[in-house]
Parts: sequence; C-alpha cells; structure tokens
Amino acid sequence: MRTSLHSRPPVAAAFPVQAGSVPAERPSVWDLNAAILLVEDDAGDALLVEEMLADGELDSALTWCKTLTEALTFLRRHRTPVCVLLDLHLPDVHGLSAVNRILETTPDAAIVVLTGLAEAEAGLDAVAAGAQDYLVKGRIDPQALSRAVRYALQRKQVERAAAALRATQSMAQENARLERGLLPVPLLHDDSFEAVARYEPGRAHGLLSGDFYDVVQRPDGTVHAVIGDVSGHGAAEAALGVCLRVAWRTAVLCGTDQLEQLALLEEILVAERSDPHVFATVTSLVLPPGGDHVVIVRAGHPGLLLRDGTDIEWVEPEGGIALGLLPGHGQWVSTEHALAPGAGLVLFTDGLFEGRTGQDTRLGEEGLLAMARDRSTLPARPFIDALVAGAAEGAAPYGGLADDVAVLHLAWKRTPHEQ
Repeated sequence: MRTSLHSRPPVAAAFPVQAGSVPAERPSVWDLNAAILLVEDDAGDALLVEEMLADGELDSALTWCKTLTEALTFLRRHRTPVCVLLDLHLPDVHGLSAVNRILETTPDAAIVVLTGLAEAEAGLDAVAAGAQDYLVKGRIDPQALSRAVRYALQRKQVERAAAALRATQSMAQENARLERGLLPVPLLHDDSFEAVARYEPGRAHGLLSGDFYDVVQRPDGTVHAVIGDVSGHGAAEAALGVCLRVAWRTAVLCGTDQLEQLALLEEILVAERSDPHVFATVTSLVLPPGGDHVVIVRAGHPGLLLRDGTDIEWVEPEGGIALGLLPGHGQWVSTEHALAPGAGLVLFTDGLFEGRTGQDTRLGEEGLLAMARDRSTLPARPFIDALVAGAAEGAAPYGGLADDVAVLHLAWKRTPHEQ
C-alpha cells in the first residue's frame, strides 16, 4: 500500500532561478518538477522524514511506499524527475539489490540511501553501486536532508550529461571511421593525373550518406571518373551509394562501355533499393591519355565547372534522366568536350549550390559559378575547399548545409613543354 504523507508545490516554486544565473541552454535541476519518494517500512522513520522535509528548505511532493514493489510501481508511472530516499532493509528486499532494481526500472532516478548507525560501509557500497549519496539515520537534520536531496538530483543530472557526452563522442568517432572506410581512394597508376576529392556530410545527419564518387585509371592510361547522388539520407542511402560506386569501379576494370555502365548501375539500383521511389543522379567522365578532350555522360546530374587557367565556365552537356526513374527506358548520350592543356574539371553534387543564402533564396548554379570565378587563382585542393567553405558560410545563418556535398577536381598535369 502506498500512502501520501504530504503534498506540496513542486521544487521549482521553492527554488526560483535568479535571472542570468543559469544559461538558457543548460537548465538547472531546480527548473524540473522533481518529486521525492520515500521507500521505508517503518512508520516512525517515515514520519520523521516528513517532518524534517517540512522544516527544511525543500517544498517537494512526498510519496511514501512501504515496499520496493510499491516503489517500483510508482516509478514506472512517474514521468518527472524523482529523488528516492531508500531504506536498504525492506520486507521484500534486503541490501544493495534494492538500489540495482530501482536503477533498472528508472535509470534517471536520483537515490539517497538511508542507513543505520552501524551501516556506514553499506552506504558507501550503495554509492559505488549507483546511488548518489547516503545518510545515517539518527544523524539527519532538516538542512542535511534537504541538501542531500538537492545534491543527489544535481549529481544525477551531471551523470546523465556526462553519459550523453560520452555517447556523442563515441558516435562521432565511429562515424569518422565509417566515413574513412566508405570513401574511395583514387586508383591511379602514375602521377601524370591529379584527382582531388572532398566530402562534407550535411549537418542534418552528420554522416556519410548517398553521395558517391570514384576515379580509376585503366592500364592504357585512360582515366575514368564518376560522381553520383542517391536520393534521400541515411544508412540505407549510404549503403546503396557504396554499392553503386563499387559496381562502377568493377565495370570500369572489366572494360565495360561508358553507356553500358549506366545501364548496369540502374539495374543494380533497382534491385538493391528499399523504396521504389529512390533514384540516383550520375555523371561519368572518360579522359583519354593526351588530355585534349573528355567524354561526358550525364544522368540527371548537375553540370560541371571547366577551369582553363583563371577562366572558369559552366559546362552542361546533353543528358538523360536519373537512374531508377523509368527503369529500362533511360536514354543517355555521350558528349565530347575539348580540353586545353592542364585544364581542370570540377564535378560536384547539388548540395554544394542548394544551400540557403536567404529566407527565400539559394546559392544556385549562377551563385556557385560567381564564387568559383572569385577563387579562380587557387590550386586544386584550396579551390574545392574554398568552394565548400563559401557555400557553408552563406548557408550558416539558415541552418548550414542541409545536404551532403561531394566535390571532385580532375586534371592532367602539364608536361614540361606545356608549362
């Protein structure tokens, strides 16, 4: 049987937070509607606790349970923060198992153990088992009891914050390892060709998602490159993006024709996707040795930037529909584009230019081209880093880059007589 000894206004009413004393993003425990649960089978001890709470600084609602079973029932139903004043000798449980069972039922409960005069060691053991504090019966006064409750709630809040921080740090480390494992290393046979890549996950999810890219050089010296974007975000899209990238690399190494590669990727996408509405945009490049031209195939993907010295232009060859929109009916064409010696090609996913720059405006393709021209003198790595930084800076006041960004800078290195 559970008996309510006394009901008072919540703690927040008795401990108002002074203006400016606690930052808004870090609420004080006294802002919470905390309750006090006394688990004690001795009515005399329970009455003493009630009187000391009444005489002390706290003004919280107090509930008395005579057994652990009643206490656990109360805790399962109670949503607000609770400080449990726990006697270790109850009719249905004895010793530290009471602490363990409360924490199993309500991990967020703060626990203050009540021990006898000769049980100080038991109090220390209870703290080691997860309780926040202990008090010795017969040596408790109203102020000590109030202070123990307040400190227990505060310590529990600190423990939760520390645990959340550790979990976040662990997840960040796992995400970083996952990204390193999923992002490709360009397969180049010599240093005559330069491939520089940058991947930046959108801040909404913070993990590698459906954007993918790869660069492979065939034994004859021809360089193949691809960049793509699977619609949606999350683990399923990331897995599908990696699947398509690996399939593309395999097709290139097997000598599959450029247009046949897209048909193969679409077949794999349709077979592997978990949602029939998922599609992927792709741009595929073939750069033969000599560096005087590039063959481009686009499937619903944005255009690309062509860098010729300090001149930069937007190139958007003829393209076909994205993979997976009309399976088996896609029509793609290859377009040849001339390249000056040492010219660079910059491929990217749409996250680079779709970030907001105002309430109703986005950077857009024209904005990206203008930003690229302002940075036209930069070498490959600083150039793509500057593009990503510029896009992120413009979107920062509006929540940052909401989508993933993949950027790929490709160029044949100039020979000595070309420099």
